[in-house]
Amino acid sequence: MTASDRRAVSNPLGLAVLGLLMESPTHPHAMAATLRERGMDRAFKVTTGSLYDVVRTLERAGWIEVRETVRVGARPERTIYQHTELGRAEFVRWVDELIRVPAEEYPKFLSAVSYLGALGPAGAVAALRARADRIRASLAEIRQGHHEVLAAGEVPRLFVVEAEYAVRMLAAELDWVEEITTDITTGRLAWPEPVTGWVDANS
Repeated sequence: MTASDRRAVSNPLGLAVLGLLMESPTHPHAMAATLRERGMDRAFKVTTGSLYDVVRTLERAGWIEVRETVRVGARPERTIYQHTELGRAEFVRWVDELIRVPAEEYPKFLSAVSYLGALGPAGAVAALRARADRIRASLAEIRQGHHEVLAAGEVPRLFVVEAEYAVRMLAAELDWVEEITTDITTGRLAWPEPVTGWVDANS
C-alpha cells in the first residue's frame, strides 16, 4: 500500500485547492477562476460541483478550515477557507511523493496505439494527422496563455511551470505522431494483413 492509498484525500483537485490556499485564504468560486486563468484546468478537472466536493472533503479531513464568511453588496455569501498546519504538512508530503515516484497513469492514447493496425494504413494516417492538428492547436493555446500570464507580471514563473512541462510533453508527442505518420506513408512501417477479427476502417 502506497502513501497515496492511505491518504485521507487522494483526489488531485485537492492538491490544487491546497496549493491555492498556500498562497492566501480564498473561496471556492475564486479558486475555480484562478485555476482557469492560469491554465491549470488542463492538469486538474475543474467543475463547480467537483470543487465544492473536494473542499468539503478537505475540511472533514482537517486539512482546511473556514476563516470567515463575507458578503459584498448583493452577491451571495462567500465562505473563505484557509489551510491548517496539518493541511500544509500533507500538501508538502503529497507533492514530494508525486514528484519522486512515477505513477502508472494508463493513458488512453497509448491504449489506442496498441491497436493502430485496426484502422488500416489510410485510416491510421487520417486519424494521426487529425490528432497532430489538435496537438498543434493545444500547443499554441498553452504557449499563448503562459506568455500572457507571465507578461502580466502578477504570477511568478514557478507557479505556472506546469505549462512548460505540458508544452514539452505535447511537443514530444507531436514529434512521434508526425514521425510514425511519415513512416506509414513512405512504407517504412510494414503493415501486415489484417488480423482476424480486426475491422479495417477503410473497408
